[in-house]
Amino acid sequence: MEAAASLIADLVANGVRDVVLSPGSRSQALALAAVRFADDGHVRVHVRIDERVAGFTALGIARETGVPVAVICTSGTAVANLLPAVLEAFHAGVPLLLLTADRPPELRGVGANQATRQEGLFHPWVRDQIDAPVPGDGEWAGLAERAVAGAMGAREVDGALPGVAGPVHLNLPAREPLSGDLTATTAAPGEAPRPLAEEPFALERGPRTVVIAGADAGADAEEVAHAGGWPLIAEIVSGARFGRQVVHGYRRLLSRDELGGRIERVVVLGHPTLSREVAALLARTDVDVITVRRGGEDLNLNHRTRAVGAVSVAPGPADRAWLGDWLQASAAEVVDLSENAPDPDGLASTDFAARRDAVKAELDAVRRPLDRALLVDAVWRATWPHDRLVFGSSRLVRVADQVLGGKKVPVHANRGLAGIDGTIATATGIALASQAAGAPGVTRVLLGDLAFLHDVGALLLPPDETEPRLQVIVGNDGGGTIFDSLEVAGSASPADLDRAFYTPHTVRLEHLASAYGWEYQRVTTRTALDQALTTPRGGRQIIEVPLPR
Repeated sequence: MEAAASLIADLVANGVRDVVLSPGSRSQALALAAVRFADDGHVRVHVRIDERVAGFTALGIARETGVPVAVICTSGTAVANLLPAVLEAFHAGVPLLLLTADRPPELRGVGANQATRQEGLFHPWVRDQIDAPVPGDGEWAGLAERAVAGAMGAREVDGALPGVAGPVHLNLPAREPLSGDLTATTAAPGEAPRPLAEEPFALERGPRTVVIAGADAGADAEEVAHAGGWPLIAEIVSGARFGRQVVHGYRRLLSRDELGGRIERVVVLGHPTLSREVAALLARTDVDVITVRRGGEDLNLNHRTRAVGAVSVAPGPADRAWLGDWLQASAAEVVDLSENAPDPDGLASTDFAARRDAVKAELDAVRRPLDRALLVDAVWRATWPHDRLVFGSSRLVRVADQVLGGKKVPVHANRGLAGIDGTIATATGIALASQAAGAPGVTRVLLGDLAFLHDVGALLLPPDETEPRLQVIVGNDGGGTIFDSLEVAGSASPADLDRAFYTPHTVRLEHLASAYGWEYQRVTTRTALDQALTTPRGGRQIIEVPLPR
């Protein structure tokens, strides 16, 4: 108990403010210490019975705050359930602290209950790993400082990229008795260290350059494009799709020889994953690629990429002709999904036919059925800078990337590995972090039905925790329609495609919502969706939008 309390106090002193824990026997001292410090107001504790949900909830909090979040779990399979979130955190550069309880050395490898080979379990995907001594055989002092600095990229670690955040594993063995009275322990809240910084790489003017903003690029990408006077190709998940340099319809423009074919240099921020056109550009050997490190792996598609910690733009005049060509072409690619303005003259006309036609046009607009483009457009228009928008790895994010315009909105997505794992849990963590201390805003997560069903367990929230303002918008087309656009759709028989890939289902989402205590709405028109998004019924909502295959 003393070792656990001291470790949690040291984490608080090094900037940790959130702990996500799943109950278990071997981890009971850690859990009790965390709850004690939560009672004292030093940390926020979030309890989840499913370790996979716990891992992604911590990932969401850390995504939003940029500060390491501790995940506490017991030994055995509980530890393995953290792996999906650890993989995403590693590839996306998100700081996590994995506090896994374990058996002492004498109970390893002898068939003891819930004992497996935990030390080094996450080896390829953590910035640091520590197999701590058993309390009494050695000290846990100093582990928190080492772990937080490693997770923040604030110290050099052998084999880890410099200055990049990521997960750190603390394997913490304990002997029985596993808990007891907790003596008075104090904590002095401190700040997390800043990542190691290196001298920015100076981008010379001259080469015909585009800036590509992938997932998690953030406002830095827009600033680089603005400083250089270069076109900005910003994925919808980048958080950088705003400003005067944003290129609309970038996929088609990259395929045009007079634009994409003339690119000489690409500056990449974040992790681009949404288009084959960008992947093809980054693989060209005649293009100089400079990428700013973000995740645990350097981006090096053309095997001559220069990876740097930061970039700056050298002084000098911008190539206005180059930028102008892109912006002129971009203007023609803007997608306008807004309805036509009402016809006041027709509605007020004394001519029956004219008034009838105007009324019919208005009713058609109100009753217009939703498709994927209208769905993503409605969610985008309803979301503002004080909100958060989370995209699942579903077909909808690709539609959004193709049709949505520029807007400075905080966007998140698990695109490190682009899995459908943990989308709702991640969004819940983002909501909890962004709405802490009474901050305004709604967190909206837009995902498909399979991504929703994959993370149903995340709908379960403890009744004693603050309910986040969270809207889960499910585009439900009854299966994995993203496979309709892949090679398998042309090679498999319709029956095999449906069974092995499309995986149709008849789940009643309203029953799941009722079971887990969520508000539920089913909407089929744009008008109804706009109302549902902007007039929340309660803290947690599921909004189902039926879509055709």
